[in-house]
Amino acid sequence: MAWRSSLSYIFRIILLALLFMFIMSAASLVLGLGDTGQSADAAAAGKALLGVSFLYSIVLSYPIIRSRWFGWPLILTIAVVLFGIMTFLSQIETVVFLKYLVDIVPAEMIPKLFLQGAIVAIVFAPLAVLVLGKIKRRDYFLPERNSRLVMPIGQWIWKLALLAVIYVLIYIGFGMFVFQPLAGDAFQQFYAGLEMPSWILPFQALRALIWVALALPIIRMMKGAWWETGLAVSLLYSVLMGGLLLMPNPFMPEVICRAHFVEILTSNFVFGWIVVWVLSLGAKAQETLRFSNKWGRW
Repeated sequence: MAWRSSLSYIFRIILLALLFMFIMSAASLVLGLGDTGQSADAAAAGKALLGVSFLYSIVLSYPIIRSRWFGWPLILTIAVVLFGIMTFLSQIETVVFLKYLVDIVPAEMIPKLFLQGAIVAIVFAPLAVLVLGKIKRRDYFLPERNSRLVMPIGQWIWKLALLAVIYVLIYIGFGMFVFQPLAGDAFQQFYAGLEMPSWILPFQALRALIWVALALPIIRMMKGAWWETGLAVSLLYSVLMGGLLLMPNPFMPEVICRAHFVEILTSNFVFGWIVVWVLSLGAKAQETLRFSNKWGRW
């Protein structure tokens, strides 16, 4: 029955949230990331981590459940997407601006943060796929034809270039009109002396291509309509990067964290939809043409 299946998935998502919380806590303890000397109240931090773990569990479970992939391809996809968004894409900005933030974020913390993200992704991904019952294919039907992302090289070039430009505009726009007004006076105080390098826009364009690369396996593997894929990618983009800002942060004032959270949540959600929309342009027409050509040969 449908309600039993729904109830089963709810229990599995709760289990995954608890597993994520345990893995994240264990990785932090092993790497010494919990001993900053400025950490907030342990009870408040624990509640925040539990809430973030539930958010992560929900947004990761959705594409896993709706995936047409099983086993190791699915595990590898989830691990790469989790590490890429939660850790890599956020921490490379820390590395770029480290010389301006060295008094705030100790340089020796950066490798530990990358290692923590890798541990969490490597351990959590197979557990998530296992708990959600996607380790082995249970049906014996022939695999359906997957024409997603099948397009000429020319389309790839202009679509990737367009997405890079759009991401840079979103980066600038949301920074100016969302983050800075929300941060208020704290922006000038926290980022005093911060100077954008001359190559910041090409760097952000490169980040855009990494964002797109992380979306590609999600787009390929998901079943259903394009809007489902757009929702999945948008939630992964926004929650996996912004979620950790809900936790007590010894390196940022609370007002800066909240402003960044709103900025990242909204800008990444919008960009996720745009990525899927742009990459799906012309997909229906091409599929119709392939179908017509197939029947035209009979």
